[in-house]
Order: sequence, then structure tokens, then C-alpha cells
Amino acid sequence: MSKILFVMTGADHWTLADGTKHPTGFWAEEAVAPYEAFRAAGHEIVVATPGGVVPPVDRGSLAPEFNDGQENADRVAATLDSMTELRHPIALTDVDLADYAAVFYPGGHGPMEDLAVDADSGRLLTRALDSGKPLGVVCHGPAALLAATREDGTNAFAGHLVTAFTNAEEEQGGLAAQARWLLQDRLTEAGLNVQEGEPWAAKVVVDGRLVTGQNPASAEPVAIELLKLMG
Repeated sequence: MSKILFVMTGADHWTLADGTKHPTGFWAEEAVAPYEAFRAAGHEIVVATPGGVVPPVDRGSLAPEFNDGQENADRVAATLDSMTELRHPIALTDVDLADYAAVFYPGGHGPMEDLAVDADSGRLLTRALDSGKPLGVVCHGPAALLAATREDGTNAFAGHLVTAFTNAEEEQGGLAAQARWLLQDRLTEAGLNVQEGEPWAAKVVVDGRLVTGQNPASAEPVAIELLKLMG
């Protein structure tokens, strides 16, 4: 059994352009679907967050309309409740990358608030990239890549092919006009080559040992690709 590190947001809000704090956290499906895939493959999960705080779920992500109905929404909520790892995270500063076979970042708007500017997470991502450790990042999770800067100020992931939650999806979700910045724009500005798929359809991009997914529907496919890289 190998360990997989889940790096998750500790933020329960996303600060909008007017200063309003939009309630958020991590997106349930993006943690649950990969968790189930990794556990089914026999792996252990360790959760890490900034400061070791318990990662908050975006309550909206538990709604029936985002989970193909009430029955599956109940199943996702029950799985979350059973994920004891979520209640006992370690601090990012206590992570030893050598202990893990792979690293995974789920999304939700939370990472836009904290991981996008978290230097500890940025250093961890850079080490993971440089070491060739399988790295999976999905939806708004790629916001964390923005903090992965090298000593010369360049982004460690510049030039890499990635996907992430798109401007079109943010607009259709209703928050683009209120956002301080959009993820697709920032990643592009940082030098990453963002591949855009159809809104809300699963899209996964594999670039070497880096696997990224565009949206919640991409979370399980990202986990599958990550398992392939783990051999």
C-alpha cells in the first residue's frame, strides 16, 4: 500500500472583487471520487492543508443538482462523513514528499483564496514536479500552481500543458463578473498552456507526470490517469 497526499484548501470563503466573502471550500465530488478510486486500488490517503486546519466542504457541492439527484448526493455526503482523514489533516509544513507515491489537489473555489498564494504549497508542487512524482490537480485546484514560483520569479509549470476550470464555466456558473481574477487567465499569464474543453464535460490533460482535469466531471478520470502513472 502506498500513500497519496491530498493537498486541500483550508478556506471556507472566496473573496470577491467587492470584498464580499462567498462561502466555499473544497468541491465534494472532486475529493470523494478520487478518494474512492485510490482506496479501491489499495492506497492510503493523507490530507494536508495550510496550518493543518480541517478542510471545509463547499455546502453547495452537496446539492442534488450537482450530484445527479438526491440519491447520489446522499451517497457523496455519506462518503465524506466516512473519510476520517479529512478530520485529521497535517500541516503543509510537516509534509515530507518522500513519504508519498503521488500528490493530488482537489478543487472548489477555496484554493482560489488560499493555495493560490500559499508559498509552502508552491514549494511542494515545485518539488513534486522536479522529482517526477505523479501529480494530479483538478478544476480550481490548479490555482495552487500559481504559487509555484522559482527563485528567478518564473512559474515552475510554465510551458506545461494543463487544463483547469475555464472562463466559460466561471461565467456560466455566475461568478465570473464578481471575481477579482479568473483562473484560466492567470494560468495563461503565468506561462502555462491551458487546454480548454467543452464546458462541464470531462477533460483530462496528461503532460509527463502531471495530470490536470478541467471540472468536477474530470475528477475521477484524473484519479484513473494518476493510478496509471503510479503503475
